[in-house]
Amino acid sequence: MSTTFGVSGAKFPWLGRLVQNLTLPYYLWRCRIRNLHPVGTAAERETVANIQSRIAAGETCYVVGMTPAGHNTGVALIALSQARGIEIIANDEEERLTGDKHCDQYPEQSLELLKRRLAQRGIRPEQIAAWCLGWDYGHIGPFAFKNVFEEWPTSWLLINPNASPRWRFWPNVIFTRTVTRRLQQQFGLPALPKVLMMPHHENHAALSYGASPFAQDGEKTIVLVVDGWGDDGAISFFLGEQGKLTKLYSNDSLMDSLGAYYSVISSTQGGWTTLSSEGRYMGAVAWGDQNRLTNPFYKQLRQIFHFESDGRLLINRKLCNWQNAGEFRPYTRQLSKMIGPPVPLDKMWNPDAVLNVADVAHSQITQRRVDLAAATQLVFEDAVFHMVDHLIRTTGSSRLVFTGGTALNALANMELLERYNEAWYERNLNRRDRLHLWVPPVPGDAGIPLGAAFNIAMRAGLRTQQPLQHAYYCGVEPTRDEIVTAIENDKVVRHELLGNISEPAGLELVADQLAYIIAHDGAVGLYHGSAETGPRALGHRSILANPCNPASLENINRLVKFREPIRPLAPMVTDTDAAKYFVLSPGAADDDYNAYRYMVMTTHVHPVAHETIPAVIHKDGTARIQIVREADSPFVYAYLKAMGRRVGAEVSVNTSLNVGSPIVQTPQQALEAFQRAKAMTALLMIADTGEAYLVWHTSTESPRDGGELLHQWLDDHAKETGRSRMATPPLS
Repeated sequence: MSTTFGVSGAKFPWLGRLVQNLTLPYYLWRCRIRNLHPVGTAAERETVANIQSRIAAGETCYVVGMTPAGHNTGVALIALSQARGIEIIANDEEERLTGDKHCDQYPEQSLELLKRRLAQRGIRPEQIAAWCLGWDYGHIGPFAFKNVFEEWPTSWLLINPNASPRWRFWPNVIFTRTVTRRLQQQFGLPALPKVLMMPHHENHAALSYGASPFAQDGEKTIVLVVDGWGDDGAISFFLGEQGKLTKLYSNDSLMDSLGAYYSVISSTQGGWTTLSSEGRYMGAVAWGDQNRLTNPFYKQLRQIFHFESDGRLLINRKLCNWQNAGEFRPYTRQLSKMIGPPVPLDKMWNPDAVLNVADVAHSQITQRRVDLAAATQLVFEDAVFHMVDHLIRTTGSSRLVFTGGTALNALANMELLERYNEAWYERNLNRRDRLHLWVPPVPGDAGIPLGAAFNIAMRAGLRTQQPLQHAYYCGVEPTRDEIVTAIENDKVVRHELLGNISEPAGLELVADQLAYIIAHDGAVGLYHGSAETGPRALGHRSILANPCNPASLENINRLVKFREPIRPLAPMVTDTDAAKYFVLSPGAADDDYNAYRYMVMTTHVHPVAHETIPAVIHKDGTARIQIVREADSPFVYAYLKAMGRRVGAEVSVNTSLNVGSPIVQTPQQALEAFQRAKAMTALLMIADTGEAYLVWHTSTESPRDGGELLHQWLDDHAKETGRSRMATPPLS
């Protein structure tokens, strides 16, 4: 139990509950007349029964999930059948199509892509078994009123749009009532479709548990959902068993939020806008004092939370002020005295909307700033440990699925595995066991459309036949014509056709050409296949570089991505070389170390890694790894094998293919990112039919020209094979 000073709990909970109860019937009525329905109603029961009967008759059903408003809008499609259970077809993120990071607009383009997908399968829109939303928009309005009036009248500032600039709260709730009419018009439906409003945290839990390595058997699995907020709380506990979810707890508050804490502190002390600040702040932790006894800010920040019984967390209202003014005025005077005043909104840098990235002047990196980042992280980990400790002890489970936006905290995920090891279970529970952890590639709101679809499927008794194996579900593969047209319309690049990776010989040849350029310290963008869903580039929309050259870190940060110098580079590695360089936890070993495939977990490194691959090791001796298997991404795997032959390690630097924008989706976006990153050596673009095109700048600031390195490879290859040099066929 916490013994810190302060005030916890809402001032007037009775008033908040009264306002919620008075407004809820009206909000539900406004939704119902537009054919929008929450769970627990006749509409949901009829939908579930319809899916069950169609599946029992041997039919394949299709379910659409979507987030129509709020940050990270998008559309997902899954297929349900007796033989194959739940199958993911797509999770299309609107930001990838619009180029607007964390896009909060209606997902018009993602829905157009859905129309194409349905047409390809011969499915008429009226045959969709369920349309599901990622939020319960009928309940969230009254729930928000509850939280505002619990603090009334000091909370009147929450009506200011700057209180939550990345989530236009009230306009979004009102706008969502137009969804059924928009769907009817866009898909030519004969009537307003019946649309289910699925609970937000339950959607997080459904996808994350349902796609995990733990859902196929009958053992208990803890599911911890922690994000900024949902439609019934900011923290939720679930128990997964036999493919079904049971809610254990919701904290019934938007303000007692661990996600809000990390977002607010990382933003107001880091100087970046929220949704862009959290990962950057986590990168700074490695440079700070990570010792709870000596960090100069830890004791002060630790007082932000009261740790209550049953794993509950309450914010200290003597320090926090976001319950009264959100991001507009998030600190009390006392907190400002303790850690310094917040950076105001108008002074923040939005790294995802930069017009002239080369002119960016980053804030000075001082010991004070990185120590504060480390303290923020330590308090976050304390809070997660508090909740997980309670859940392990009360459920007896040794399996944890961690989800919600905060689960992208890869450092905390590593600490969970290290804390709840065999010794902890022996000491505290007197049994031989340890924690097993899985985090999905899309634990945040980009995964909510898919989670809503999973939610209704699991309510109908369906489950996946195997755990998620990869994350390549966003958008569609680029065609040869799309790539060729984009290249031909770009007058400041040159290009050559390298070969065709659909043939085994071509796959090995192109992979070796790429590895050769990287081994000679080139930085190459790789663009192929369907894109990764989620915030991590996993080899389909990546920038690759030499992990053996420590200068790769500065080159990527300063000249390619224009990032802060404290930002680390992450490694991708083959499944055969992973254990050689990285300390793989047995708690992440389920389904062939599935947990390490998505860059959502950090590991310590072996001594040999410091000597061999220094560019991908962070300041604190950790790395956020991605293990690549041949079955999941054959070309990336072949490239890593070629890197083993070229540099002695089947490892590559891997950072996202974007510069001041979301991860690229289209060929045109890829070329635009390539143009902005003047120091990138080349861009490798691969069509759905396998043709691989190497693109490079006509004038370049890169240390090596991509075309020069390509033709150098041709000369070396001729010597190695004893054949005459053959010119690579030009694109034309």
